[in-house]
Amino acid sequence: MLGNKGKNGLVLEGGALRGLFTAGVIDVWMENGIVFDGLVGVSAGACFGCNYKSRQIGRVIRYNKRFARDPRYCSWSSLFRTGDMFGADFCYDELPERLDLFDKEEFERNPMEFHLSVTDVRTGQPVYRKLDVVDKETYAWIRASASMPLVARPVAVGGGLYLDGGLSDGIPIRYFESLGYSRNVIVTTRPHGYRKFASWRHKLLRPFLWKYPAVSKALETRHVWYNRTLEYIDRRVAEGAALLIAPETPLPISRVCHNPDQMQCVYDIGRAAGTKSLESVRTFLGQNI
Repeated sequence: MLGNKGKNGLVLEGGALRGLFTAGVIDVWMENGIVFDGLVGVSAGACFGCNYKSRQIGRVIRYNKRFARDPRYCSWSSLFRTGDMFGADFCYDELPERLDLFDKEEFERNPMEFHLSVTDVRTGQPVYRKLDVVDKETYAWIRASASMPLVARPVAVGGGLYLDGGLSDGIPIRYFESLGYSRNVIVTTRPHGYRKFASWRHKLLRPFLWKYPAVSKALETRHVWYNRTLEYIDRRVAEGAALLIAPETPLPISRVCHNPDQMQCVYDIGRAAGTKSLESVRTFLGQNI
């Protein structure tokens, strides 16, 4: 049914600091030699998942705890001063280039493909990007994937203007299947069975999104496609084409957090899930030792 049968993919949902669950999961997998042919991340799934390709175990929890209370990293003052709650220059330049180095050489050497999704502010549709090298444009794509309306500015990169990929395709399983990834492990940051409901919040955002009506429309209908994606994932799991890793209960953290102990707690929940899943992931990927 798909070309290039046998490619193993990893699909990482976002969720801001709920993504520390994902960081714990993937650190355990890296420690135990689990490899994928490709990874696609959205929002925090891209910001944290890129460390799988650079093979930097522990980097995500380390820098999040270290800068948890640093206003340059994430703060209302950063939002008011720069238009970005997560400081763009700090998070996507100073941090990876000087304070907690991102291993660019290993990222480029590792044959695992790295993809992410963003949302085109003009159309409200998802755009996907494969990143092979690490430069300023790479960081801009990752930043765009994690730029939520109102707490971040749209990011101009590659000739377009983009916001968070979770607005239009938060779990891009169909995209990866279209590339020939016929076996996909999916990590979500909501428990299995979670469903989104129509929200009134998009109406509050409309006045602030008057320049980007397609984004406003995407927010209005987000729950519809998201729930359909979850239903599709359930079907693919039942068919043996996907494996879902999700927290057993809602994670005890909000999208934004400044408490290092709370961050560690969510990361540890992820590590426990990653450890519990080792045998099933190895079997699913055909990597039994």
